[in-house]
Amino acid sequence: MSDVIRAAGALLWRDGPEFALIHRPRHDDWSFPKGKVDPGEHVLRAAVREIEEETGVVPRLGRRLPTVSYPLGERTKRVEYWAARPVAVSAFTPNEEVDELVWLPAEEAEARLSYRHDVDLLRGFREGPLDTAPLVILRHARAGEKRAWREADELRPLDEAGRAEASGLAGLLHSYGPMRTVSSATARCLETVLPYARRVRVPVETEAAFTVGETNPDQAMERLLSMAGTPAVVSTHGEIVTELIAGLCRKLGEKVPDDTSLDKAEFWTAHLAGGTLAALERHGTSAAP
Repeated sequence: MSDVIRAAGALLWRDGPEFALIHRPRHDDWSFPKGKVDPGEHVLRAAVREIEEETGVVPRLGRRLPTVSYPLGERTKRVEYWAARPVAVSAFTPNEEVDELVWLPAEEAEARLSYRHDVDLLRGFREGPLDTAPLVILRHARAGEKRAWREADELRPLDEAGRAEASGLAGLLHSYGPMRTVSSATARCLETVLPYARRVRVPVETEAAFTVGETNPDQAMERLLSMAGTPAVVSTHGEIVTELIAGLCRKLGEKVPDDTSLDKAEFWTAHLAGGTLAALERHGTSAAP
């Protein structure tokens, strides 16, 4: 048994702003919606699922917030948080785990919250931008061995493992809601985002600036910056990903991550607001241990 209990949740807010707090009768406490990550479950899926189960709200995840850790018996509970906005709301149904849901302004929410770490989370959120736009930079899924492909490289498709990765990515990217979908003009990049695009019913645009062999770092960076401020996902190649992440961080005055590279089917999500980088997170399709 791991010494760490992994959980995921959100600071869910709506116009006002007002913040969603839940009451758990078992503990007689008030907190933000959250819950344990199931075995084999991706943390993004867990965050969305827990919010919907505990509040009846289907969320769109915003910027990543600080992870909160605290002792729970002889183990440690680690909760990964995001900001989130409602995109669909059904009637709240009280149950044994959560019997009340309230929406409160910040000051009233602070007074109602039972735990200091939740108050600190709310205060930290209010110090940053409320609303952000995700800009996802995605490396295409697996597409077999290049040396075994005898036709034009732009026609090389995803292999069986890559198709499974593309299907998994559709659900993970959907956590951020509908996004403009832009791809390298190669089969493997297009196929990587096709399941997501079909799920959210948006077209896939091809872009030479993100296509290996047809671009350079300056062209790719210029095109990426032109998309900032609108929710978007870019499906491209490993060598271009590195340039985009490093260039974006430098342009916005942020520290470049020590390792900007991605494995296939991994992605960076930059949460942008008013020309600033509010948060940067990295994910793959597999659940973290």
